[in-house]
Amino acid sequence: MASKRASKSLPATRHVVSINDLSDTDIETIFDTAKNYLKQLPDRHYSYRIGRSTDVASNHVLASLFYEPSTRTRLSFESAMIRLGGQIITSADPATSSAAKGESLADTVRVIANYADIMVIRHPRDGAARLAAEYSPIPVINGGDGSHEHPTQTLCDLFTLKQKNKRLKNLKVAISGDLKGSRTIHSFVYALARFGATIVPMPAKGMELPAHVDQRLREEFRCHMVTVPKDSGEDASIDALYVTPDEPHQQSLFSGPEIERDVGRDLGMLEKKVDALYVTRFQKERWADKDQEYPRIDRKFLNEPKYSDASVMHPLPRVGELDVAFDSDRRAVYFEQAAYGVPIRMALISLLLGLKNKSLHRFAGGFEPGKQIVYDQPRSLGLCCTNSNCIVHDPMEAQSVRNKFIIVQSSGTPRLRCVYCEREIERFVVASRKNKWYATDTASLLPTTDQGLKETVLFADEADAQAAGYHSRRAAADPRPAQRAGGAKP
Repeated sequence: MASKRASKSLPATRHVVSINDLSDTDIETIFDTAKNYLKQLPDRHYSYRIGRSTDVASNHVLASLFYEPSTRTRLSFESAMIRLGGQIITSADPATSSAAKGESLADTVRVIANYADIMVIRHPRDGAARLAAEYSPIPVINGGDGSHEHPTQTLCDLFTLKQKNKRLKNLKVAISGDLKGSRTIHSFVYALARFGATIVPMPAKGMELPAHVDQRLREEFRCHMVTVPKDSGEDASIDALYVTPDEPHQQSLFSGPEIERDVGRDLGMLEKKVDALYVTRFQKERWADKDQEYPRIDRKFLNEPKYSDASVMHPLPRVGELDVAFDSDRRAVYFEQAAYGVPIRMALISLLLGLKNKSLHRFAGGFEPGKQIVYDQPRSLGLCCTNSNCIVHDPMEAQSVRNKFIIVQSSGTPRLRCVYCEREIERFVVASRKNKWYATDTASLLPTTDQGLKETVLFADEADAQAAGYHSRRAAADPRPAQRAGGAKP
């Protein structure tokens, strides 16, 4: 997605904040470029490692800005830039940066853009990478923001799947563990759906996919749920599968079409062996209860026939959920998966900077889901994102963020999707700034144009609207004092 706050005299800058900022063609281009690097700069002993360097990025600098701990993501990005012949500058400890003095992320990004040509950012707040992209004139790559997304990890995961299965279409992938708090999983399931995979959720108790991720899979990526019969032979922890269409065309996103269920294909997917098992750790940094029950994958679990040929993946680090005794098994690919982080990130950096192939110039085109209607008002006015970990709630960013929501109409009733963290709000109140009235009939009163939204303010409920000096539309139209005093509802 392109930044609009960069200099007006310069072309729009390409950023990668979400896996959906990349088209399917973009992803395939990254993979082709990564394979070329593996072929041209091979390790003498391991085919999945980069063993040499080039000078293609000799005149460029990568800034790595990490507000959260990281080993693989930060070091693989820095290794990738060094292998490209470029230089790195890094801020890996917020305690030693100006963040400790209270500097906003928006200001930090604008300063760092003067020192580097591209930056990767990791931040504990959901949506922080999108905010950084708004203020950055150089490409921003999301290295993980809160529990939102981790798109470059997903690129490594998809690349591993393709290397092992020779394809991405119509795979059956089981995902185990903390599906709610894992940003890696959220990027991963969107990508799997786009490539027509069947997704088998195996969440730890209480750690199912977030509601907004589940809803997007169903409405925008055209997945439908297949309930697992008790006598199907599937694991007891599996209640349903997300089955995607053979061709979930990307341009269909946000249109919310209904698809005709193919019962025969559904049954076939139930019986099909698992192509990959993706294991995730307990994201303890995102949960108040640190002692929750958590599934453990061991050799006995993986001895089930359906996993006989499954690649076992893990984004790492692991903290006990995957038995180390399995490391020597032919199906264990997680350390190879981690190694692919270097060629994949080399490819992404070089393509964003236009280094590898001038004709590709910053992924010209990219993923455009169609025209989006965006509500955009000052942070101090009306409804704010309800996700308490969204970057809009960071006190240091109060002057940099706004109440920004994409109006989603895919299910008939309007919903609000936060531009930064992508959490959704279903119930809200629409008010007119000009006439000082509000109403709860959002479906008919919410403007459908950017111009109309400029005179609109949204509130969480009637009480908030009234506290801000707005009056019920019905009460305002009725001159009877009793109804005005009582705050009659529309």
